[in-house]
Amino acid sequence: MAVTRLTPTSYVVLGLIEQMEPASPYDLKLAVAAGVGRFWSLPHTQLYSECARLAEAGLLSERREESGRRRRIYRLTKDGSEALDGWRAEPTGELYELRDAGLLKLFFGANPKTLAPQQLAAHEGRLREYEALLEECRGMRAPAGVMHAVEAGIGHEREYVRFWSKLGR
Repeated sequence: MAVTRLTPTSYVVLGLIEQMEPASPYDLKLAVAAGVGRFWSLPHTQLYSECARLAEAGLLSERREESGRRRRIYRLTKDGSEALDGWRAEPTGELYELRDAGLLKLFFGANPKTLAPQQLAAHEGRLREYEALLEECRGMRAPAGVMHAVEAGIGHEREYVRFWSKLGR
């Protein structure tokens, strides 16, 4: 079997299927929207194609529903579990890619006092979302990794609220 190159999207799929299995691509799409998609963006169409690619590579098993919509349902294989474990075990120093339209406009000379009110409102809203998500995660006793990621999101949003508040004065 040829070696399949695994991407961050591959690991999102493998990780979500491990947490949810069995899962359809549609289930993954909902899970991304409710959690990991808040800090790792990916088009939902990639979830569908990535599931098929990983199944072809032997990292996921696939079965088709007998009736109804005949959705494809995936589970992690032993090879898929080993690939995911190997990826988790490798430390990373890689940072995130920052794509912030407000900062881009600041860089090119936009008036901070004009930008700040909307940016502040947007980041305050996102902060509230993260704080509500954290409470939800606590209530359902989410895994520690999920809690840590949500707490990191809260920290980022608090800093953006501080930053845009200062610029808006």
